[in-house]
Amino acid sequence: MAQRRTQGDIWVFGYGSLIWRPEFDYIESRSARVHGYHRSLCIWSRVNRGTPEQPGLVFGLDTGGSCQGKVFRVSATDAAQSLIALWRREMPSAAYIPRWLNCHTSQGPIQGLVFTTDRKRDGYVPSLPIDQIVPIVHRGHGRYGACTDYVLQTAEALERAGIVDRKLRAIARALNIES
Repeated sequence: MAQRRTQGDIWVFGYGSLIWRPEFDYIESRSARVHGYHRSLCIWSRVNRGTPEQPGLVFGLDTGGSCQGKVFRVSATDAAQSLIALWRREMPSAAYIPRWLNCHTSQGPIQGLVFTTDRKRDGYVPSLPIDQIVPIVHRGHGRYGACTDYVLQTAEALERAGIVDRKLRAIARALNIES
């Protein structure tokens, strides 16, 4: 919070499950794009979508490119409580680096809290081809359920929001074929 440049309401950028399961109250959402990062199944999940013995994969924002997602505006009165809940959800393994980044919306840029991938953690998985991702996702199952459900729900939520992610679409198609 000390790095935040503005006071009042806060914005949180969602690019994965936050789009379909934000788990915090918000007063507005908008489509947004973040530059310098792209959505990727690049983090081992050893608790939420897998186990230490059979990890799954979860989405992170890896360096390079850009990512279309959604920003959620949280009222200033709810910000502290929402951030605590969000921190508990996103940071149990410290796989992310939270940053305040410009999120580009049709109404103009806004500063949003964005959880980017920490490439220095042992949970980081460099880019994998789809034929390696699919069996990992199929086998992953953790505290929040099946990794396959997580990936497919994210793909469906992006489609509903009008967000095109060709690689995720191909992964979802491959997961559906092998189900």
